[in-house]
This record gives sequence, structure tokens and C-alpha cells, in this order.
Amino acid sequence: MNTAALPFDTGPLMLVDDAEGGIRYWPQWMHPGQADALFMQLRDGIAWHSERRPMYDRIVDVPRLQATVALENDDAWQELRELAAGITAVAPARYSHVGLNFYRDGRDSVAMHHDRTRHLVDGAPIAILSLGAPRDMLIRRQKKGTQALRVALEPGSLMVMSHASQFTHEHGIPKTLRPVDPRISCAFRARQG
Repeated sequence: MNTAALPFDTGPLMLVDDAEGGIRYWPQWMHPGQADALFMQLRDGIAWHSERRPMYDRIVDVPRLQATVALENDDAWQELRELAAGITAVAPARYSHVGLNFYRDGRDSVAMHHDRTRHLVDGAPIAILSLGAPRDMLIRRQKKGTQALRVALEPGSLMVMSHASQFTHEHGIPKTLRPVDPRISCAFRARQG
């Protein structure tokens, strides 16, 4: 994968502003052909797994498949390492891990949340690359009754969330009754240690 071909010149849309860069969105960060090829590679080549976790009084299935790639391992995907290097041009950090989520259809989702920061490098952003079918992301202030911003995450798009935004905003991918094709999100994070 040639990261030099990534179109960094279109500039981001500023969704949330803060002192660390806020939440920014590049609708076409990666060339569509590259995005399609990477989607198929990850869909077919990653060891996806399902999880169960406690919620309220019961154990439930996590409504998506998941995987994690440690970028510093010898067996890590070279394509993901190259992408991490390209992402540093717009969101500087030493990305060490990629959290992957596979949304198989509209029933797969992630509830509104903020990322846990205790294992992340202080001040480092989180960068989310979207592949496959478009899906909506909701972003809202962490206050009761605030209106959510709805952003259609396009294939090959990049959303960068500052470390600080995890303390002020939450985000999620809602379920949808519309027929939607599969989507993969690649969340690049800089972990401590």
C-alpha cells in the first residue's frame, strides 16, 4: 500500500473544537480502490472473534466482531503499519495498536461511549479509519439531553478524536433497520508501555 497516494490535501471538517484538535473528519482520506482492497484483506484475513460482556443483570453478546493488532509485533499487518505512519501526518502520535470492529449488518452496533484513556498515551489522539459500507456515527456532549451530531462515515474516511474529547463527548454507531452492507472500523491508538 502506497501511503503517499493518500489524499491529505482536502482538509478536515471540524466537528468539535478543543485545545488538542477536537474531532475532525476527512470524508475521503484514502483512495476508494485502496479502501476496498483493504476492506477485503481485513474481512478475509483477520482472526475475528465475538465477545460476551455483562450488561445490567445479564451477560450479552457484543453486537459486532472484534480483533486487535499490535503494530510493533513482527507479525503485524504491514498495511496497517503504513497507514499508521500516514495518519501521523494529520494526527501525530506513536500508534501502537489497532482495534478492529466488523459490523456485519445493521444489527451490529456500538453504544454511545467515550474511549477509556487510562492505558493510552496522554494527549495522543484516536484515529478511526472506516472501510466497507457507510454507517452513521453519533457524537454528543456528555450532558443529559444534548442533541447528537450524526456523521455518515464514508468508506476510506478518517475521523480523528483528540484525547481531550474523550472527557467531553461520547460517540457510537447505532443499529439501523435499513439494509446495510458490512463495515470495518480501524481505531488507531497509542497505548502506554
